Amino acid sequence: MKFIKIVLIFLLMSSCRKYDPIVVTPNDYHNAVDRVVQIMIHDIFSPPVASRIFVYPNIAAYEILAKQGGKYKSLSGQVSGLTTIPDPDDSKSINYELSALIAHLDLSRKLIFSEDQIVEYRDSLYNIWESENPEVFRNSKKYALKVSEYITAWMEKDNYIQTRTMSKYSIDMDDISRWQPTPPSYMDGIEPHWNKIRPLVLDSVSQFKPVPPPEFSLNENSRFYKELKEVYDTSNRITEAGDTSKEIEIAQFWDCNPYVSVTRGHLMFATKKITPGAHWIGITKIACKKSNFNFNETVFAYTKASIAMFDAFISCWDEKYRSNLVRPETLINLYFNDNWKPILQTPPFPEYTSGHSVVSGAASVILTDIFGDNFSFDDDTETPYGLPVRNFKSFYAASSEAAISRLYGGIHYRAAIENGLKQGKDLGRFTVKRLHMTNE
Repeated sequence: MKFIKIVLIFLLMSSCRKYDPIVVTPNDYHNAVDRVVQIMIHDIFSPPVASRIFVYPNIAAYEILAKQGGKYKSLSGQVSGLTTIPDPDDSKSINYELSALIAHLDLSRKLIFSEDQIVEYRDSLYNIWESENPEVFRNSKKYALKVSEYITAWMEKDNYIQTRTMSKYSIDMDDISRWQPTPPSYMDGIEPHWNKIRPLVLDSVSQFKPVPPPEFSLNENSRFYKELKEVYDTSNRITEAGDTSKEIEIAQFWDCNPYVSVTRGHLMFATKKITPGAHWIGITKIACKKSNFNFNETVFAYTKASIAMFDAFISCWDEKYRSNLVRPETLINLYFNDNWKPILQTPPFPEYTSGHSVVSGAASVILTDIFGDNFSFDDDTETPYGLPVRNFKSFYAASSEAAISRLYGGIHYRAAIENGLKQGKDLGRFTVKRLHMTNE
């Protein structure tokens, strides 16, 4: 009898225990994004597909925060096909920041291959949060997963699934002006049907169609030939300078090619790197931290930047497989020097326009709109891959360097760089004008 009384007293005391609020910090969100990036590198996603993995989890998190009212407005009706997410149960105690982070993790889990890695990370956080406040954790988790399912249903209507079964890129070996697979792995063209993906803000995938590339010609007086020769001459010049070349440092810093293949003997393997979008997601983190953004402001910045980059990849890939232009490496090996290799490995898709230029242009406009012009920052995004920190006086300065790095790397002609940067900035300005995400 005495034992029963002790148990009852213990249960009564447990039921009366007051739990502290669960505190979710901006660093918790940064860490979750970083973990997803690490898994994406491991799984080797293409740059366009990576942009999709970034954007939907951020939107899910943002929409939950917008349900609180106040500063941030829902994207419902502002991005293609998105309707209002379910309302939370007002009778339940919900931590909106916690729900937002859980929704982000759950959407990310559905979009990557190595699901077990994110589940392990998620469960470690679940154990902490449940111990801190079981009721609020359960309520917040239930709402987060409900929103995750809702965003998933909307996401799955973006035509991504359908493009998985579409035909591969068709190579025309008889037309030297058209793109051909490049060494060392001679991979097929990546995502030839990406222009069929539903954009989020653009009215159409060709809305920011750039001017055509210079007309293909191997006449020494033609603009195209001069741009081809510029790639060859620039590469030779900076290669001769060796390790002292600032251009090589810039090219390597902005490489961001997840498909780099290394051959040793009879073996070929990939060295894993981040994508261009992931680099700018890293810059977004740097800017948020420098500005001491709170949790909601941090999610807002990631969401707006990832929306612009998602549409930028669609816009760029629409042009890539329309113009279908041959890469410098192919022509230089045929007509100038069959032993020549670019400083950067040529990525497996057509040349025009430069993907890094388009995406960097779009991201720089968005981040300038959020954080202001002349926002200086130290970019340490590439330090995990053995590259030094680079300082930039503004996001526009960073985007310009990212764009010109493609010439230094030997993988793009000047027209693809300059017109691609304009394409991205035009798209970014349109995104700023179209999206009304705050009540200010």
